[in-house]
Amino acid sequence: SLSLSLAVFTTVAHPRTWTQQLAPPPAAVPIVALLPPPSSATPGRHLSPPPLALPAPDAPTPPTAPPPRPSRDPCHLLLLHRSTAAPRHHVRPRRPLQQHRRPHQIPPLRRFSLQVLKHARDKFTQEISFRSKDKDVSLAKALLFVAAEDESFVAHNRDVDALSIIIERRDPARATEAHSEHDSLESIPLAGKSISGWLHELDLIAREVEAQLVTRDIGCHLVEVLEAVNAVLFESRGFRRFPVLVDSNFSYLHTTLSSGCGSAIMLSIIYIEVCQRLGVTMLGTRFGEDFLIWPQTGNLEELFKVSSGHSLFAIFNGSCVEDPRSKASDLNSKSLLGLDIATNRDIIGIALANLIRLHWKRASKINHGLMLTSPLRSVHIGHEQSSRVDDSKVPLLRPQELRLALMASERLLILQPHNWTLRRDHGMLLYYSRRYGEAVQELSICMAFAPEEEVQVLEPFVEKLHLLRLETSWNVAGQASRQAVP
Repeated sequence: SLSLSLAVFTTVAHPRTWTQQLAPPPAAVPIVALLPPPSSATPGRHLSPPPLALPAPDAPTPPTAPPPRPSRDPCHLLLLHRSTAAPRHHVRPRRPLQQHRRPHQIPPLRRFSLQVLKHARDKFTQEISFRSKDKDVSLAKALLFVAAEDESFVAHNRDVDALSIIIERRDPARATEAHSEHDSLESIPLAGKSISGWLHELDLIAREVEAQLVTRDIGCHLVEVLEAVNAVLFESRGFRRFPVLVDSNFSYLHTTLSSGCGSAIMLSIIYIEVCQRLGVTMLGTRFGEDFLIWPQTGNLEELFKVSSGHSLFAIFNGSCVEDPRSKASDLNSKSLLGLDIATNRDIIGIALANLIRLHWKRASKINHGLMLTSPLRSVHIGHEQSSRVDDSKVPLLRPQELRLALMASERLLILQPHNWTLRRDHGMLLYYSRRYGEAVQELSICMAFAPEEEVQVLEPFVEKLHLLRLETSWNVAGQASRQAVP
């Protein structure tokens, strides 16, 4: 550094001496003339001079032009000093091209799962649309769309976890390797089959019943057809009901078809679908905690005739109609006529309500006894003491099960948009999900349809929830501002 400073000082004081020291031999072209002007030079960049133009042997030597006067700028002189050295060609090795994924780029499998989520919800909405008649609503299709959406959501979460592990291992090339075998959304995948594949499974059961009727030389009498259905479902295929259902997987139609085990409502829906393919119309109703089915016939007494220790009505509906502790055990042919017949949309709603209950029970497993409406009662009781809804007091729940319960609640609201009880429960699920803005909106709509006594319970909670939403937004804004300031 000392020698460089002396060189710069000497150059500024005696420019001619510096030029004479750098002057090349007479036969060479001056190096100063080959350099670009100071304005075009890029600091820190090595400039390689072009090849020297040597005169021909016989041509007269042109007069050498006097070298231009060098600049007195020390920076330019320093650049001139560096450029006279032997050029160094440093070729920086290129790094291998990696497949970096931008934030908005989603791997194909995750993107397909999100597409299935939306497509299955759209298909479900189309199936239960009020523009179509209730008899045209397919129970099997609607519930298979429900299962496909939930299955895709679980698969999406599984893919997100797997992708996080890959990224943690710093293997971005594998992060985009995942692809799906299903290219068309028209055949929505569900547990290794398509929706049409599971519908075909119901067709196969109906064909087995027809084959039994043919081999037995049995006519098309209603009771004989129902006995053949019972033989295929409960004897050949071994379907059985779970009296107390804990696992939500057995409340999905495809799981019941594949395993032969399911809830009472799922087996009733399978029975209804198989009989529909055989030309037999089955009716159903919600009776207490049970769902009962029976064929549409003018002779209901035949259903209660006991044969081999059981009646047909008991075979349809399981042990609940034979248990003396159950209200269904008191039913007879006359009392059936006074029951409200459930529509196809009602049956779908019952299945969705069971999903909400089971997913909520699993989500709140560590909070024993926690109900959806528990925060409403606590705020209403302590309203005079200005009880506070605190974000830190929201119980910790299993996020996946909570989200599945919320998805079932969304579908149920599509079926019954004016049911204030369902909207209240949906708003509380949003509250537990910490989506306070949406919870305020849903509960405010609920108050427009709810009776006065329920409004008095909801109003203080909605007010405090609105304040909690504002407080949360302020906290988020404060964190963002602190991150922005270095």
